[in-house]
Amino acid sequence: MKKVLILGAGMVVKPMVEYLFTHNYFVTVASRTKSKADKLIGNNPNGTSVAWTTDDMEKLNEMVASHDLTVSLLPYAYHVMVAKTCLKHGKNMVTTSYVKPEMEALDSEARKAGLIFLNEIGVDPGIDHMSAMQIIHHIHNKGGKVLQFFSLTGALPAPEAADNPFHYKFSWSPKGVVMAGNNDGRFLLDGRERYIPTEKLFRTTFSIDFPDVGKLDVYPNRDSIQYIDIYNIPEVKTIFRGTLRYPGWCEILDAMKRMKLISYDKMNLKGKTYAGMVATLTGEENATDIRKKTAGFLGLPEDHHVLAALEWLGLFDDRPVNREEDSPFEVTSDLMISKMMLKPEERDMIAMQHSFLAEYPDGSREVIHARMLDFGTLQTNTAVARTVALPAAIAVRLILEKKITLKGVYRPVIPEIYKPVLHELEKTGIAFTEEFGLPESAMPGF
Repeated sequence: MKKVLILGAGMVVKPMVEYLFTHNYFVTVASRTKSKADKLIGNNPNGTSVAWTTDDMEKLNEMVASHDLTVSLLPYAYHVMVAKTCLKHGKNMVTTSYVKPEMEALDSEARKAGLIFLNEIGVDPGIDHMSAMQIIHHIHNKGGKVLQFFSLTGALPAPEAADNPFHYKFSWSPKGVVMAGNNDGRFLLDGRERYIPTEKLFRTTFSIDFPDVGKLDVYPNRDSIQYIDIYNIPEVKTIFRGTLRYPGWCEILDAMKRMKLISYDKMNLKGKTYAGMVATLTGEENATDIRKKTAGFLGLPEDHHVLAALEWLGLFDDRPVNREEDSPFEVTSDLMISKMMLKPEERDMIAMQHSFLAEYPDGSREVIHARMLDFGTLQTNTAVARTVALPAAIAVRLILEKKITLKGVYRPVIPEIYKPVLHELEKTGIAFTEEFGLPESAMPGF
């Protein structure tokens, strides 16, 4: 029986463990919090849990050496450490995280050692790469060019669960969701590079109509331009990767950023209430009606939905913050976590849409849409957990079965990886619907 080591026991691990058990692998889950690993293994005789912290290199060496493949679901900063340990012991490795330069630098060593370090094999990054490359190769194989490409993804509550003023609930790393609001953006639009500083991130938006969901807003997702090379589409004139949210989120987060509510800068909170913190951040130290003063600060009417959302969250409350010193980001994100976690009986979803404008040698053009909509529940597995864990779990099996035999550091952007993984994903219910031959007016955008 082949043995798989999983490092980390976070919110997305459960479907991977279940998949590997189903396919008759022995699974070890190593985690700082052993109780989480215990829960994932349960009573299955083909698994074990280990208490382990990232500073215990002796134990890491022992675990990697005694397993056939290692999956690192640790924070990305630890992946290179794990990869070097895998090199030392001649073991393959899988992660769902972005390839950093330090990981890329291990490519030649991995090739010499006859190993594959497969990264970005989750949902975003992961399924987005694979589904996009399938269409891009389809266009190129017909002699065509990709003139425009929009790739849009959102992890969201299902429509019936989007019942708070933010129209959002957390089904994965809550701090990470809020932290992403401090990113900037970069994309190519009609041949011109557009850089969006973080303060304008949530003002650079457009909307789409997603089938079976309705209207969704889109804002930029970090650096899109790097994907011209990653996807090998030098001909592209517009490339944009965006994040999907229900209407309202972008306006609320923009207001919160203007108020410095997700700033990492530490401040003195001794004796302050939530309303007092907001008053300090907006320069209204002596405000008596904080909602009215905030409306004035933002230039919004008092009955605006943004103010209603901030009040619902508790930012105008006279309750004490109960902290000596901390950042507004920590205070605000903790408030959001306390009120915006997805409940066990509620569904989350992953919505993904790729849109291409293709041009062919005869001068003809077509728009192609590829869409995925996947639902989950916390009572079974969330859509986030399914779509992150299952591509990685499938890749683990394909590597161990020698159906993926590539050597080096990879993303899943080549047919040898994405074809078998997408084929297996369809068996789990994670699949795309594709539309070809649409008019140019079907393209999304600003």
